[in-house]
Amino acid sequence: MGSRGAGAAAAAAAAAAERVRGGGVGLPFLLLRGSGVAGLVLLYYGFSIGITFYNKWLLKSFSFPLFMTLLHLLVIFLLSGLARRGRGGKGLSSSSSSASWRPGRPLLPWGAYLRQVAPTALSTALDVGLSNWSFLYVTVSLYTMTKSSAVLFILFFSLVFKLEEPRAAQVLVVVLIAAGLFLFTYKAVQFDGEGFALVLGASFLGGIRWTLTQILLQKDELGLQNPIDTMFHLQPAMFLGLFPLFAVIEGLPLSTSEKLVRFHEAGLLMSLLAKLALGGILAFGLGFSEFLLVSKTSSLALSISGIFKEVCTLLLATHLMGDHLSLLNWLGFIVCLLGITLHVALRAKGQKGPKPPKEPDLELLLLPHQDREEALAEAPLQR
Repeated sequence: MGSRGAGAAAAAAAAAAERVRGGGVGLPFLLLRGSGVAGLVLLYYGFSIGITFYNKWLLKSFSFPLFMTLLHLLVIFLLSGLARRGRGGKGLSSSSSSASWRPGRPLLPWGAYLRQVAPTALSTALDVGLSNWSFLYVTVSLYTMTKSSAVLFILFFSLVFKLEEPRAAQVLVVVLIAAGLFLFTYKAVQFDGEGFALVLGASFLGGIRWTLTQILLQKDELGLQNPIDTMFHLQPAMFLGLFPLFAVIEGLPLSTSEKLVRFHEAGLLMSLLAKLALGGILAFGLGFSEFLLVSKTSSLALSISGIFKEVCTLLLATHLMGDHLSLLNWLGFIVCLLGITLHVALRAKGQKGPKPPKEPDLELLLLPHQDREEALAEAPLQR
């Protein structure tokens, strides 16, 4: 029964690989593929917008954003580890004296981990940590608007790492986004300088984060194309990278807090831990949807999706959180969105011409690594 199920999975994967490699795909397949991408975008929207409002809501009563982030990282690590164990064809191999992981669950050697995964993990941890920290000071609308400036830093680091070719039109992108950010924050009623600096720092780190993430996902030899494997490997380095900042900033206040360490009522403590764990689940869903969207499509698709997501977030912030936005604020937001849209259009235009090898289909990404290789190897024989 198990071999029959594995054979069916391999056959489905082979069919998916054939559809990807084949040039003449029909309209039903294009519609199916488009609906799949749309589903991934909606999944990303739900988790991204949800955790933004969750963080702002929780930090109104629990003012330890770095501790909250560390707990989220632990929950993500546990959930991704459980998900890896739930995938078929895994376990510890006992064929040698030293146990090693089977291909279904790649485990990187320390050298490759420190050189290629750790920089991505550190930039991601600081990006998330500073973003959560800023919610102590800024509104959701100011956070959303300032975080959109990450496009500038993504553009900068894409040029540094030669992922994009420099163009004169990119100067206009910088001007539009910078002007929009200036208009949005100029004489803003709910502006906070300290929170703004934290979000801007997070945006800078976000530029490094997503550039390194794109490079990481493109390294086939690491075997981290599956988002679960990527998240599993990122969390330990993220935790270790963020912990010293937590110890310096929040260590002493947390040790004297009556809400957590010196609690008086066990019921309130359990309620708080449940709320914190819920954030970890949302963060896991967000990380999974982000990595899956990038793996399934590209970071370009993530950028396009982010444009409309920011509009939705800003509209919800004005209705749910009572954020006050003037006409000048909205004008700045529109100018910034024009810059982001131009950036996305330039990237789309730059990707025309010779196509790189396509990413595997979603069915292949979710298969264990060994089954995926077998399916791709068998696919040409069926042509």
